[in-house]
Amino acid sequence: MTGWFLQRLLQAVFVMLAMTLIVFIGVSVIGDPVEVLISPDADQAERIRAIAAFGLDRPLWAQYLSFLNGAIHGDLGRSFVYNEPALKVILQRMPATLELAICAMLLATFIGIPLGLYAGLRPNAPMARVIMTGSILGFSLPGFWVGLLLIMVFAVQLGWLPSGGRGETRQLLGIGWSFLTLDGLQHLALPALNLALFKISLVMRLVRAETREVIPQDFIRTARAKGLPESSVILRHLLKNIMIPVVTIIGLEFGSVIAFSVVTETIFAWPGMGKLIIDSIHVLDRPMIVAYLMIIVLMFVIINLLVDCLYTALDPRVRLGK
Repeated sequence: MTGWFLQRLLQAVFVMLAMTLIVFIGVSVIGDPVEVLISPDADQAERIRAIAAFGLDRPLWAQYLSFLNGAIHGDLGRSFVYNEPALKVILQRMPATLELAICAMLLATFIGIPLGLYAGLRPNAPMARVIMTGSILGFSLPGFWVGLLLIMVFAVQLGWLPSGGRGETRQLLGIGWSFLTLDGLQHLALPALNLALFKISLVMRLVRAETREVIPQDFIRTARAKGLPESSVILRHLLKNIMIPVVTIIGLEFGSVIAFSVVTETIFAWPGMGKLIIDSIHVLDRPMIVAYLMIIVLMFVIINLLVDCLYTALDPRVRLGK
C-alpha cells in the first residue's frame, strides 16, 4: 500500500511538472497581453514600463523558471488585471464552481443510477423505453441551448426561478454557500440541472449496460435460488459489482464538470471559475489562465487517486499496486 501510494505520488509530481511546461509555453505564445491591456494612446515609454512590470521583458525560459519556483512555494503568479495573486482570485471563485459541480453530480448519481437500474432490470417495460429515449435527448441536446430553454420556460414564462446570479449566501466555515438559503437554492436549481443533464444520461446508460451484463451471471442466479429477497440481490450483489466502472465515470466526470462548466456559468451568470477564465482569456491575463489550468490538472490528479482508492472498498478482489 505504501509503495503503491509513493509510486502514484511520483507519477502525480511528474504529470504536474510536465503540465507546467506545456501550459506555460502554450499560453505564453498566444497573443500579446500588452496590446490588450495597455491603452492604444500609450507612448513607447509607458509600453516599456508595462512590459517590465508584467515580467515579459525576460526570456521565456527565465519566465518559466520563475513561475516554477513560485509554484513550488504556492505562488502561481500575479494577475495582470486584478493586480492580486492569481491563486487568491481563483480560490475566491472556487466555492461557487464546486457547489455547482457537486449539485450536478449528485443529481446525476441519484437520478441516473436508479433509472439505469430500472431500465436494466426491466428492459422491455414501456417506462424503460421512455427512460432510454430520454437519455438520447440528454446526450444530443447542446448544453447552451438547453440552458437558454430552461431560462425561457422557468424564468421568463413561468417566473418560478431566477435566470441568473448566485442569490443569497450563508457563511459556513468562512465561505459563502448558496445551498444554505432558499433564495440561493432557487438560483442554483437551473444551472445545476443544465450541467447535470448530460451526466444523468451518461450514468443511466452505463448502469443499464452493466446491469444487463451482470444480471445473467451465476452468482446472481445462485443468490436468487437461495431465496434472497430481490432487494438484497440488487443491493448486495448486483449493485456492488457494477459500481467500479460507475465510480470511475462519476469521478472523471466530476473533474470535467469543474473544468468545463464555462458555458453553464456564462449563460446563468454564475460567478464561478468558469466565468473567471472566460473573462481572463478575453484580456489575455496569462497568470490567471496558467493558474486556472494548473488547478484543474491538480484536481484531476487528486480525483483519479481517490477513485483508485475507492476500487478496493467496492471490490476486495482489487488490490492496490497489483
